[in-house]
Amino acid sequence: MLVPVYAPIFMMIGIATLLATVFFVGHNVLGKQAKFSEERMQPYESGSPSDGGKYVKLSVKFYLTAILFVVFDIEVVFIYPWAIHFKEFGWSGLGTMFGFLSVIVVALVYVWRKGALEWET
Repeated sequence: MLVPVYAPIFMMIGIATLLATVFFVGHNVLGKQAKFSEERMQPYESGSPSDGGKYVKLSVKFYLTAILFVVFDIEVVFIYPWAIHFKEFGWSGLGTMFGFLSVIVVALVYVWRKGALEWET
């Protein structure tokens, strides 16, 4: 019988759905309705009018750099617990971490040689 095991998860999903629905409906019913004017709809940045175009497409390099940052930032999530429990893992933990780091280094070298880290416009 799986229902008792998963009951807390189903309850959490139900309560979260109920809360989201209540907040969404409450905002639409009770919230102050904004009046949109031409002045209010103008783009601005930090309180100053924007000089740039409205539909400027960013370079793919920007997105690639952002994804690479996330990927290489996630490695810290895996390295930090290993560093905390370094003595408990012994030689097998050291070998495993060297394997993990070697894959990360190979990926970094590949990305570097492909020129993904260059900021040419």
